[in-house]
Amino acid sequence: MGGETFEIAKLKSSYPKLSAHPVGQWIPNIYKDRIGMFTGGGQYETKNLRAMLTEGSASGEPHVKLSVWDAPDLTRPTFKEATSHKFESTSVGSWFGPSWSTHWFKVQLTVPKELCKKELLELRWDANNEGMVWTEDGNPLQGLTGGGERTEWILPKKFRDGKEHTIYIEMACNGMFGNAPGGDSIQPPDPNKYFQLSKAEIVAVNVEARHLYIDMWEIGDAAREFPADSWEQHKALKIANDIIDAFELGNQDSILKGRKIAQEYLGKNSSSSKVYDSGTEPIVYGVGHCHIDTCWLWPWAETKRKVARSWSNQCDLMDRYPEHRFTCSQAQQYKWLKQYYPYVFDRVKEKVKKGTFQPVGGSWVEHDTNMPSGESLVRQFVYGQRLFESNFGERCRTFWLPDTFGYSSQLPQLCRLAGMTRFFTQKLSWNNINKFPHTTFNWVSLDGSQVICHMAPSETYTAEANFGDVRRSVTQHKSMDQDNTSLLVFGKGDGGGGPTWEHLEKLRRCRGMADTVGLLPRVHLGEGVEEFFDRLEKKASEGLDFVTWYGELYFELHRGTYTTQANNKRNNRKSEIMLHDIEQLATLASIKSGYKYPKEDIDDMWEAVLLCQFHDCLPGSSIEMCYDDSDELYAKVFKTGEKIFKDLQSVLGVQDVSPTSGDNLLALNTMPWHRREIISIGENRAGVACGEGNLLNIKTFKITETPEVTVEEVRKGVFVLQNDQLRVSVEDGYISSLYDRKAEREVVAKGGKANQLVIFDDKPLYWQAWDVEVYHLDSRKELSPGTTKIFQADAHQVSVVTETKISDKSWIKTYISLSAAFKGQQSYVEMHSEVEWQESMKFLKVEFPVDVRNTEASYETQYGVVRRPTHYNTTWDMAKFEVCCHKFADLSEHGYGVSILNDSKYGFATCGNLMRLSLLRAPKAPDAHADMGRHHIRWAILPHTGDLGPTTVRTAYNFNNPLKLAQSTTPITPATFSNPIKLIGNPSLILDTIKRGEDDEDVSRGELPKRKGKSVVLRIYDSLGGTSKGTIETTLNVKKVYKTNILEDDEDEISISDGKIDITLRPFEVATFRLQL
Repeated sequence: MGGETFEIAKLKSSYPKLSAHPVGQWIPNIYKDRIGMFTGGGQYETKNLRAMLTEGSASGEPHVKLSVWDAPDLTRPTFKEATSHKFESTSVGSWFGPSWSTHWFKVQLTVPKELCKKELLELRWDANNEGMVWTEDGNPLQGLTGGGERTEWILPKKFRDGKEHTIYIEMACNGMFGNAPGGDSIQPPDPNKYFQLSKAEIVAVNVEARHLYIDMWEIGDAAREFPADSWEQHKALKIANDIIDAFELGNQDSILKGRKIAQEYLGKNSSSSKVYDSGTEPIVYGVGHCHIDTCWLWPWAETKRKVARSWSNQCDLMDRYPEHRFTCSQAQQYKWLKQYYPYVFDRVKEKVKKGTFQPVGGSWVEHDTNMPSGESLVRQFVYGQRLFESNFGERCRTFWLPDTFGYSSQLPQLCRLAGMTRFFTQKLSWNNINKFPHTTFNWVSLDGSQVICHMAPSETYTAEANFGDVRRSVTQHKSMDQDNTSLLVFGKGDGGGGPTWEHLEKLRRCRGMADTVGLLPRVHLGEGVEEFFDRLEKKASEGLDFVTWYGELYFELHRGTYTTQANNKRNNRKSEIMLHDIEQLATLASIKSGYKYPKEDIDDMWEAVLLCQFHDCLPGSSIEMCYDDSDELYAKVFKTGEKIFKDLQSVLGVQDVSPTSGDNLLALNTMPWHRREIISIGENRAGVACGEGNLLNIKTFKITETPEVTVEEVRKGVFVLQNDQLRVSVEDGYISSLYDRKAEREVVAKGGKANQLVIFDDKPLYWQAWDVEVYHLDSRKELSPGTTKIFQADAHQVSVVTETKISDKSWIKTYISLSAAFKGQQSYVEMHSEVEWQESMKFLKVEFPVDVRNTEASYETQYGVVRRPTHYNTTWDMAKFEVCCHKFADLSEHGYGVSILNDSKYGFATCGNLMRLSLLRAPKAPDAHADMGRHHIRWAILPHTGDLGPTTVRTAYNFNNPLKLAQSTTPITPATFSNPIKLIGNPSLILDTIKRGEDDEDVSRGELPKRKGKSVVLRIYDSLGGTSKGTIETTLNVKKVYKTNILEDDEDEISISDGKIDITLRPFEVATFRLQL
């Protein structure tokens, strides 16, 4: 042992003994730049890969014959109308316009013999504007974008017979983003843009060369974007340069060789849907999407065409790419498609049935969530879900708002009540102060309801499906410690379009790359949004405790949208109030008499209002044409509403007050509590309306020996208005003192000027109509008033008026009024302003420094109150320098507070003890005339003892719902003055809505199964954030009572005894009850 020897086989090597020649190290940046030269345009495009992307083409007659009919006066005629006209010959190079005009082309195609057997033939059409391809018999096939994007339409096989075939192309003279001049899309549109038809040709595509082009795109991205210290980056650079070295211009075999080299990096199935069948675990889930702003830089009429163009494209892609899953929201757009493009709607419906086209969102439009009322948010879901269910057989389970400007605190509760347990957005990635800390989390509402929220870590809803988008889906994911999966939402958007074939091809390569060399996250196609959230919900149900975010998702940008386009916001609130009143009165009339509930008119009104709440319409960020459209739509809403009111008045036995007779006066009331108010009855006379039904008796206002309210000029320019509760001193137009006589305390901070008008320079960094930046506060300037004088000195009300010059073009008249006070009812100071506004990039506000101290202020939001800081301790606090409120904002300390009420304003700020109501802005883009003209604005100062309470909530409702004077036409019985439905108990409970059941057999329009009998639906909420008990009392013949969700699905049966229904609500709970008659 130990002495043996063993033969060891020697490795044979061909390694040369002598160096043959010098070999240098690659210079990475040079070899990276070389990749772009191989696929790019410019001086080498006739020598590089681009030169082999096509195998032949044909243009001009006899292969492409063109004729055109120009639609007159910016009309958008139907196919049938357009093709009934005579078409005139035209050619490539011709110009068409002006902006927003429509031109119909008859395109007669004859494929030349030498191209008939090519693998792929396309019609290439580019006029740098949008278009739609139609069949000869009038079916819309596919949209065209122009400007190099989506300019191809694949010729059907039957066109390869050498014969002439006809199609039509509808040209819209606008780009994907409207008609802005130059390169800045948010500038007001140029009405005189013209578009040149630059291309109309038949092209044979070299399919393998196109595949290699996409291969190089993704391998090149890996070479550029992978870390320089990774072997994957070096290999990508080597593979890309090997492909370039193998390329020979004109040699198809070199293309095939290049593709084979690419497989070393991308795998064998990277140009096939089979790439997703590898069995490996993905973490990024790609979903195609097409965000179409229902209006923005184009009017609604163009959106209808954008929908048809975009969604027909997706149906076509689904036929070619079996992995493609496409999701789209907005019930309004589905309704338009069904109405105007039934052929495309049928294609969509077929894809929905297959599961490849997935409706999502559950709302009527992708609406603003800051400014619509609570009932409007409910109706967004009611009308949206009903359309989805009636057309596609099921409701949406995911709320989808990727582009809205902040998300109000009650949305999770309303989502759950609408059958949705999850929410998708990404807009908070735009925050310009703080970075939102979560990707996937539980979002919790004011009442404690929650939804799973996911914000795409790629931070876009219009991803180009690039290598970088897939990579950022992990590198920017903020919830990896809990769940590493994410959604990648890709496709052209805002102006529509959706995914392209390039997007789908690129993602195939990304998956192939991830499975072959790694480092890139695995992306998967073939599942939709609901499946993604299903997995998250399953993990949550199995014990995964996602992080939580309580309350509003405040957007740290676009704060100016609470104020821009004031008239539009006023129309919104007035129409919401009108619908509230109509539904309540029509419900009771239809139950108590033979009155036919006007369901169709109410539906039309609601759908119009919901449409105008789209997130670029109500916020004020659209072009002027959109507000011409919305003004017209609101006018129709108000006209319909007035007609319904006339009918309801006759049912109630009242009419408008006759100018010749002042007898039998009544007040029409729609608030659900006792009211006692002074109401003007003309000629400086007033009455006192008192009661709690829909009709209130009016008694004469008694003039006492000691006036109940007075006004006096105590010294020159100084006026004192006084009633039993308040004493108001007005000096130089502002309120120098507001003394609460009952509480014996001053409301205005020492040395402060309440009701002081201030103006600011308003030049945001970019988004004019959208943004107001924090630095605008540094430009504060007080407006100097003119002369103040007594305007009214009646026994029931007094007022002074001050006219203030804003500039040479603008002025404001402000009336400060005080009415006689009623014992036990808090009095307030009311302001009304008439403004002539002709400013540029200015912001008008009114200030109230109050003698109250708190680190938080309260703001009414939908179905509740949100509390926000009054200090700037952190950047999160400072970011809320301008916030949204509804009918009131309140600053209270223990025992006392001040509320600022408003009528149709939404912007507010509280900094320390300074409360500030935003009145008017003057941005010049995208609407050059936004807010110009005459405005009438109301607000009020309501001091109160105690913390924020029912006094403020109810007074704000009353302030926005003034009593309406009417005259009885028939003898009124005492029963007329009582309300058949009352809510008693905790005064924080608000009976917000009374309506008929959507599917009652005498009301239903038949879109969903009818429900036998009649029912009344009540919406009640707790307004102040405490467990609240109450009782619904009714004189109606109620058989059963159900607590339902907002879609009116019966859930729990509630007991009723002697017409009384006891209820208990959680803090800030929104509860719906159905009274089956």
